Amino acid sequence: MNLTPTPIRKRRKMYNKTCYITTPIYYVNDVAHIGHAYTTIAADVLARFHRFNGENVFFLTGTDEHGRKVEKAAQEAGIDPLELANRNVSRFQDLWQKLNISHDGFIRTTEDRHRAVVEELWKRVAARDDIYLGVYEDWYCVPCESYWPDKELVEGACPQCRRPVEKLKEESYFFRMSRYQEPLLRHIEENPEFIQPISRRNEIIAFVKEGLRDLSVSRTGFSWGIPVPGDSKHVIYVWFDALANYLTGAIEEAGRIFEDEKFLERWPADVHFIGKDILRFHAVYWPTFLLSAGLPLPRKIFAHGWWTVEGQKMSKSLGNVVDPYELVDKYGADPVRYFLLRDVPFGLDGDFSNSSMVARFNGDLANDLGNLLNRTLGMLYKYQKGRVEKPGHQDVPDRQLEEASLKAVKEVEAAMEEIAFSKALIAIWDIVSRANKYIDEAAPWTHDREGRRERVASIMYNCMEALRSITILIAPFMPDTARKMWDQLGIREALEEQGREDVETWGGLRPGITAGKPEPLFPRIEKKEAQAPAPASTAVKPLPQTSLVSIDEFKKTELLSARVLSAERVQGSQKLIKLIVDLGTEQRQIVAGIGRAYTPESLVGRNIVVVANLAPAKLMGVESRGMLLAGGGEDNLKIVTLDGDLPPGTPIK
Repeated sequence: MNLTPTPIRKRRKMYNKTCYITTPIYYVNDVAHIGHAYTTIAADVLARFHRFNGENVFFLTGTDEHGRKVEKAAQEAGIDPLELANRNVSRFQDLWQKLNISHDGFIRTTEDRHRAVVEELWKRVAARDDIYLGVYEDWYCVPCESYWPDKELVEGACPQCRRPVEKLKEESYFFRMSRYQEPLLRHIEENPEFIQPISRRNEIIAFVKEGLRDLSVSRTGFSWGIPVPGDSKHVIYVWFDALANYLTGAIEEAGRIFEDEKFLERWPADVHFIGKDILRFHAVYWPTFLLSAGLPLPRKIFAHGWWTVEGQKMSKSLGNVVDPYELVDKYGADPVRYFLLRDVPFGLDGDFSNSSMVARFNGDLANDLGNLLNRTLGMLYKYQKGRVEKPGHQDVPDRQLEEASLKAVKEVEAAMEEIAFSKALIAIWDIVSRANKYIDEAAPWTHDREGRRERVASIMYNCMEALRSITILIAPFMPDTARKMWDQLGIREALEEQGREDVETWGGLRPGITAGKPEPLFPRIEKKEAQAPAPASTAVKPLPQTSLVSIDEFKKTELLSARVLSAERVQGSQKLIKLIVDLGTEQRQIVAGIGRAYTPESLVGRNIVVVANLAPAKLMGVESRGMLLAGGGEDNLKIVTLDGDLPPGTPIK
């Protein structure tokens, strides 16, 4: 399987330093779910964006194949652990191909080259007198492969997954992690970008300040792993083993290890993408191992949030684990990639629902982007037989479209530097929205009817130029869609040759090209609402006359679109959440009783509907100046959201 991207052409600027991007390595006996897809898509988009900038990118992913739980699963299946790993690794390799993941390297911890790296890392740490033999006694969670002191257990269970833990007491090698408490804290404080987002950085600072204990880094209770050098009775702790994959992946010649030319070019990693559940391993254990070994620390560790499903945590027992294979089969890879990175600001928790997915598909993709391409190409064929003519004089709407496009390009670049994918997509869709509006304002049909051929040529050129920029900008997010659009636009240069310089100026489209015939990018998903007849005994009764209101009375209610800027729980209440919303002309504070159905983090960035002219009221002493619309009971509330983006403050009719 070769997923290596098309090489960057020589005309593009190249960098001496490789941009090294990683995902965590995934447990080989896990069933791939939406969380795995989310992390890997994010890393892929950033890798593609840096290639777009002409950088030399190395993007690594892989599988974690050692440890007690892999050995246990193999025993239950009656097979060898390596056979289990070989059988299951394809779950992830096949999914990455299905999601169009462009990784450059794939690491398996059962590879000989990885064993050599782990052994060398161990020897380096031991040479610093940072490893000693002792006795380990603490609580161990097999599914999480993590250890917990009494004070961190939650009702006697693992604080991370809430499953039972077991008490372990055995001889163990320990790593002197306590020795690196101050150096690690100093590094975090001197490098604000080291741990992102800021909430995770604050979490780690608080944890480190509480004091670091020495860490048990070997086990004797199982054998499936890498033996401790010089003491084969002990197996190296799975996290010491697994985290070293980032070093292994950067090395090309196993014999030279950390003097390897490629390693020196790639390391340190620019970004480790991880889920917040493994933040402590990456932001505490990993950097202290590296400090001890005398190796540079990664530049950034970005811990994203979790996905819930219809407001509930994903759980096998609830049967609501989202299968990314099924999602891709149902909606396509690009719509899934778009939804996951657009719907929730990266770093916060998100909530998946099929209704939200369909709303994004039909709204952003079909109505906005697909419609812009189809109507532009349709008019180009109608008025100019598909040929792009040289533009003439530029009117005010033309200049406004150009300014909107160039402004959006800068916003995309800034957002991607920030690793704010939703911001970048919002900026791209600002061009999409502006271009659709431009067509309505410029009205080429009117100029065609009145014989103003030069004006029609200018309008069509500007629409095609906007689509050229949009196509280049969405390529990291939706590579297949971008290729289809590029082909339909009829541009001769390869899409893979396009870079930052090709969108930072307006007018890069060459007149004289002939576009392809328009083909729908995203056929709308029709909502099939099967309505079974209600039994006679439960037939819906007509509303009593007293429940009816006149249209004039209804018009007194001012419904406006709003965007949630921030959200936090009201102190002392499990139900109330305080929201700050953008109403276009002002920011407004609203208190809503939705805390049992939504977390504050899952609300930020959502486009909602609010009653804006409701009399102010105080709830638990906090003023509320409006009300958001929602339906359902307290535990299964669903807030009313919009099909596509509307500018904040748009009246809802």
